[in-house]
Amino acid sequence: MAGHSFSPQSSAELYRLCEIPRRCSYLPDQTAALEYRGYGRLTPGQLESFLARGWRRFGMDIFRPACSGCFQCIPLRIDVAEFHPDKSQRRTLRKNAHVSMTLHPATVSREHVTLYNDWHRDMTSRKGWPPQQLTPEEYARSFLIGDYPSLHEMRYRVDTQLVGIGLVDCLPRSISSVYFYHAPDWRSLSPGTFSVLCEIELARQMKLDYVYMGYLIRNCPSMAYKGSFRPHEILLSRPADEEQPAWLKPETESYNVPTLDGADSPNSSGDDDGPADND
Repeated sequence: MAGHSFSPQSSAELYRLCEIPRRCSYLPDQTAALEYRGYGRLTPGQLESFLARGWRRFGMDIFRPACSGCFQCIPLRIDVAEFHPDKSQRRTLRKNAHVSMTLHPATVSREHVTLYNDWHRDMTSRKGWPPQQLTPEEYARSFLIGDYPSLHEMRYRVDTQLVGIGLVDCLPRSISSVYFYHAPDWRSLSPGTFSVLCEIELARQMKLDYVYMGYLIRNCPSMAYKGSFRPHEILLSRPADEEQPAWLKPETESYNVPTLDGADSPNSSGDDDGPADND
């Protein structure tokens, strides 16, 4: 990324590994594998340089697909200055006009954990997710581990009730969606789409250039929605550390997308309507 020297070795790298190929979580007829690097700390600038090369962050894991012969998982970022919501997105904003959002350093409380467990229980009922009941300590180990000054949370409330949490990394030139969960009874108002629109507006207010949304997978309905936020840019290939990443706007340039397998996050949100990074 212009303006950032990329030297991940300057931070203590804890591990580097690649998964044994497995059945893809998003494209069941494909085989997936993620490569991982572990860092106890990255500066916002270092993390942003990883994102610009198609990596994602969850906890201390920096990861990206390493699938052989499949490239259907395409890194996507929103151009904040040029973005304008379409008719459906404007309707979502109107439906959620009663919801307030505030930005805070990421933390944990009983309120967080209750909301997360309610959401996960609903996903277990609707989608067959494995049952899970986090304690505050387990929540912290899952979401807050590592020294990442970029990590913040967007709190969504209706009056005083917490109805959603969006974890994001706030970086020198961008915001990156990390994770989003919400009250089950908010689902009918498209909270996933609303949260992305709020992230774009926050980036606009902070005078940032991009919102990184993780991976677009056109053949997976729960990941294809990201392509509806336009204009966006996609990353070609999986550049090495020493290579400069090449992003382009598919609406204005012709390109051949290889096909990228994998998952947006090992612990991603499964909201049909919205982000799994929210990536």
